[in-house]
Amino acid sequence: MTMLHLNAFLMGVGHHEAAWRLPESDAFAQTDVEHFKRLARIAERGKLDSLFLADSPVLWNSIGRRPAGTLEPTVLLTALAGATEHIGLIATASTTYNEPFNLARRFASLDHISGGRAGWNIVTTAGVEAARNFNLDELPAHRDRYERAAEFIDVSLKLWDSWDDAAPLGDKAGGVWGDDDLLHPPHHKGRYFRVAGPLNVPRSPQGYPLLVQAGSSQDGKELAARYAEAVFTAQQTLAEAQAFYVDLKRRAAALGRDPDTIKILPGIVPAIGATEAEARALEEELDRLIKPEYARQQLATTLRVAPEDLHLDRELPADLPSEDEIQGAKSRYTLIVTLARRERLTVRQLIARLGGGRGHRTFAGTPEQVADAIEEWYRSGAADGFNIMPPVLPSGLEAFVDHVVPILRRRGLFRTEYTGSTLRDHYGLARPANQFARVPVAAAH
Repeated sequence: MTMLHLNAFLMGVGHHEAAWRLPESDAFAQTDVEHFKRLARIAERGKLDSLFLADSPVLWNSIGRRPAGTLEPTVLLTALAGATEHIGLIATASTTYNEPFNLARRFASLDHISGGRAGWNIVTTAGVEAARNFNLDELPAHRDRYERAAEFIDVSLKLWDSWDDAAPLGDKAGGVWGDDDLLHPPHHKGRYFRVAGPLNVPRSPQGYPLLVQAGSSQDGKELAARYAEAVFTAQQTLAEAQAFYVDLKRRAAALGRDPDTIKILPGIVPAIGATEAEARALEEELDRLIKPEYARQQLATTLRVAPEDLHLDRELPADLPSEDEIQGAKSRYTLIVTLARRERLTVRQLIARLGGGRGHRTFAGTPEQVADAIEEWYRSGAADGFNIMPPVLPSGLEAFVDHVVPILRRRGLFRTEYTGSTLRDHYGLARPANQFARVPVAAAH
């Protein structure tokens, strides 16, 4: 029987934007490596598949709103690799504001350091603010960013495969450390990149890191179907999640891929209490601590409107930009507008919904109810697993690991022990063959 895949999405002291205001929270934990080590050990105690860290090459929001500034994720995960033994380590990195050689080297290094537990969440990065940190005046067009991303991944794969597994020899008697004939420099010349290679890191334990993708626009789904082995997505309803699941699996199959080798993982923000009333009280307390003036500014930026056009106790304006006019974060824009229109939310109500998970599904209930929600989507063909996004950390992660995971295990839905040593093992995926490996003569006939 296949099993759920569960990742711990770590963000400061919690995904709810007001979590830092709770008495239990350390308002400065987002740059404390010991805080993240504790979270990593909690997640590993629960035998979760991986840790996941988001990232963007820009300061995300007003520093008045919530704890701001984040550690570079591959650096942080290198520290967490030494604090853990089994759990996977997935870092977000942009194809728009990096170069393939540097990034391929960084992830190969993390895979070696962790013994084969690295994953790369591939993003193209929305927002003109990031562009202006990298010698650009405007955000590159949506299609251009995705075309660059595809070439970036192709070059990275060539670099990771530029060493044959057998290239390092370590022949002390013969005085030969490695076989130069087993290096495969890509000599890539494309529209966006010129990279000679080979990489200056040997092929890593997994061959290359698990490839993850997090965009849900049409271009994003095409990229995911072509390359991704896991897809992080935001879906609000079961029907929407089922439609996304079927669509992406069909796209993968149309490209000749086995649909089972691409795992669909929506985010869920579970507020957990011993009773449903206790869970809802936590959710309500967090929502009360949101400062609307900060949240309204962020929402206005996302929707490409002026803040004064968003009246807190009215619904969204009727004349919002169309999706075709949006060049960044298309899928998140559509999700937010659809949610607000479908449920006829006022701006104040929408801010509260987004404050918990930025568009991901929020859920308040007992451990049994949370397990029921996860099982329903899993058995209904809406998800292969979930990105667990606790509203408060570390308490929300502890509640999930100690109270929800045991229920999922009793139902036969989740592992009791790790059965492999790499992140690919956790996902049931084979180590990829080297694209440059020579086919033996006997096998060629």
